[in-house]
Amino acid sequence: MDWPLHSLLPWLDLAGLAVFAASGALAAARKRLDFVGACFFALITATGGGTLRDILIGAPIFWMRNADPVVLCVAVALAVWMVPLRWWPEKTLDWMDGAGLAAYAVYGAGKALAYGITPISAVAAGVITACLGGVIRDITAGVPSVLMRHELYVTAALAAAAAFVGLGALGLATPWPAYIAVVLGFVLRGAAIRWRLALPPHPGK
Repeated sequence: MDWPLHSLLPWLDLAGLAVFAASGALAAARKRLDFVGACFFALITATGGGTLRDILIGAPIFWMRNADPVVLCVAVALAVWMVPLRWWPEKTLDWMDGAGLAAYAVYGAGKALAYGITPISAVAAGVITACLGGVIRDITAGVPSVLMRHELYVTAALAAAAAFVGLGALGLATPWPAYIAVVLGFVLRGAAIRWRLALPPHPGK
C-alpha cells in the first residue's frame, strides 16, 4: 500500500510545532527565564521528538534543511513570553501539550510510513515524535517528567498513532484516519488531564 503524506499531515506538523513551542515557552516563563531562554525551550520542545524520528527513519532532519520551523518556534516563544503569566490558566501547559501530543503522534507515524517504515515501527515513530519533546522540556526545566505523573500520556500518543496507521491499512479514505486519530489522542489525553486517568501501576511485588 502507498502511504503518501496527505495534505493534512503538514498542517498537523505545523500545529504540533506551534503548540509544543508554546508549551516550552510557557514552561520557561514560569521559571522566570528571559526571552532567549523561552526561545530555547520552545525549540527543544517542538523539535526534540521529530529530530530523533528523522534520524531513525533516515530522513533529513526537518529543521536543519528548512528554517521555517525555527522561525515559527521563535515567533511563538516571543508571543507567549510577552503575555503575563496571570493570563494563563493553571492547566494551559497540559492542554497545549495534549494538543501537540495528538497532532505529532499522527504526523510522526505518517512521515515514517511515507519513508517506507513498516506499520508497527511507524507507530513507534509516532509515539517518539509526540512524547520526546515534552520529556526534554521537563528534564531541562528541572521538573518531574510528565511521564511520572501516572496519567495517560504515552498511551494517548500510542492510541493516536496506532489508530492512524490501522485505519489507513484498513482502507479508510484520507483524511479520515488522521482526523479520527487526532481526536482520539486528544480526547484520551484530555480525559487524563481532567480526571487523572491512568493504567494500573506495577504492583511492586
